[in-house]
Amino acid sequence: MGKGDKRKSDGGSTNLVGKFTQSVRRIVQDVKDEGTATGATKEEVIETNERLRAVRVRMDESYDTAKKALVGLMAKYNESKNVHNIFQRYSMLKAMIKEVIRLETQYWTLVEIPKQEKQETVPAFVLRACAIMEKTQKSGEGVKTSAKLAEEAQDKRDRIERLENMTTSQIDVENTQMTNDLYRLLKKYSGLRNLIRQLKTEYTNAKLYPMVLRYSMLKDMIKDIMLHPDYMEVCHEVDA
Repeated sequence: MGKGDKRKSDGGSTNLVGKFTQSVRRIVQDVKDEGTATGATKEEVIETNERLRAVRVRMDESYDTAKKALVGLMAKYNESKNVHNIFQRYSMLKAMIKEVIRLETQYWTLVEIPKQEKQETVPAFVLRACAIMEKTQKSGEGVKTSAKLAEEAQDKRDRIERLENMTTSQIDVENTQMTNDLYRLLKKYSGLRNLIRQLKTEYTNAKLYPMVLRYSMLKDMIKDIMLHPDYMEVCHEVDA
């Protein structure tokens, strides 16, 4: 065998080894894609992805509602400072507070979320919150046009197709990010929801006091929210 034939033979052997290595890597990757570190299958991580997405939509709506209500309260309070008649301003303060605390009576407007247990991990808490919110039907969800239902069905098919083209590990990474993002949103929403609850309690308790004293109490209620860390954290967010 000449040198040229030997080089040709060596090149062929190297090429075969390379193809064999690639095949092994694909097999290893396929095995890895059969499940995640937690033992979840691809179908399970896709289902989790869908659950997280749906709950995030609900949470975004409730969070925006709570935030806009409190930001609106502050804007109206600042405007009321231009009213120097104490009786007129007193009526304005009552009206603007009542508009916010009315959300507490509209059970379909703000979703209920649980408190995180001390030893509860972030993924466990988020999935428990998801389970609770999934049981609560949003007002108006049962009334949808056929066009809307068709649009939602197509959106879901597109999402599932995208996920099917991903590996299990890739979906799992995406789920982890979605879980962490949802956790932060749950915490911010919980803070705003507690402020609204506290405002309702204080407003109701203040009804026992005479008008002059109650007038000062109403102003203090609003200013307390304005300076609260949970409100200050989100009041500067710019809506897209």
